[in-house]
Amino acid sequence: MDKRPLGRQGLVVSGLGLGCMGMSEFYGTSDEQECLATIDRAIELGVDFLDTADMYGPYLNEVLVGKAISGRRDKIVLATKFGIERSPEGKWMGVRGSADYVRKACDASLKRLHVDHIDLYYQHRVDKNVPIEETVGAMAELVGQGKVRYLGLSEAAPATIRRAHKVHPISALQTEYSLWTRDPEDEILATVRELGIGFVAYSPLGRGFLTGRFTSYQDIPDGDYRRNAPRFQGENLEKNLAILEGVKMVASERKVAPAQVALAWVLAQGRDIVPIPGTKHIRYLEENLKGLEIALTAEELARLDQAAPKGATAGPRYPDMSTVNR
Repeated sequence: MDKRPLGRQGLVVSGLGLGCMGMSEFYGTSDEQECLATIDRAIELGVDFLDTADMYGPYLNEVLVGKAISGRRDKIVLATKFGIERSPEGKWMGVRGSADYVRKACDASLKRLHVDHIDLYYQHRVDKNVPIEETVGAMAELVGQGKVRYLGLSEAAPATIRRAHKVHPISALQTEYSLWTRDPEDEILATVRELGIGFVAYSPLGRGFLTGRFTSYQDIPDGDYRRNAPRFQGENLEKNLAILEGVKMVASERKVAPAQVALAWVLAQGRDIVPIPGTKHIRYLEENLKGLEIALTAEELARLDQAAPKGATAGPRYPDMSTVNR
């Protein structure tokens, strides 16, 4: 398994991580035993970087991941997040970043995960009502107490990243990045590289769009978040299919899956970038991991850039962008 560093503090992870969110919520129904088997297979194949958050489920995903890693904690780089508060019933309560909330959230995550420390602890979204210095200061206390090893931010703006990094070194920034979400190329990537912060790309397959499995609205299962996602609807979807065609063309010539080409593109953007595609099925996990074996040529990269230039994707990323890049 290829290994990649995240930040300059010593954190090293597998070149591809596993996003566990969809095992508990958002992407239709799931089977717990199959999810556990998928995590087992990932670890067997050398994936040591597992990504979860307290709000997935809510809470259920951390419990699931905790069960999956029981007895082999030393083989896992465990990442989880706090900051998007939800009630046990799933109601959205807002973004929280106060020092007291940080401490309580960490203790609750440790309990659900059945571990004594978290390897990488992210603020899931920045609380615009709390200075980032207060939030990261509380996170730094957790490092001093041995509850957390490394700190991360998610969907933070460049100025916020700089302020946070002055309080305590930030090892990783997690933000959506793929051939259909290239926003980080504007300022984010330059900022984290200047500061020596690793970049974790979530939704590197465009929420599954770049796999080629969703070419019409009817392809999206009932109860799936993507039924409400702007990029999967109407004219937006029709326009975005042109991006998919460019990926499929390269994949066809390579005789590989579109998902593998899409992941190879993200991996080719720098060794400080670690994609964390999510899946709850072993077959897709194994398919994704083969993306690590593909070294795209300069000509192929140019063709993909032409097929999916920055800003080409139709529709916003979320129905509501109020919690992003604060």
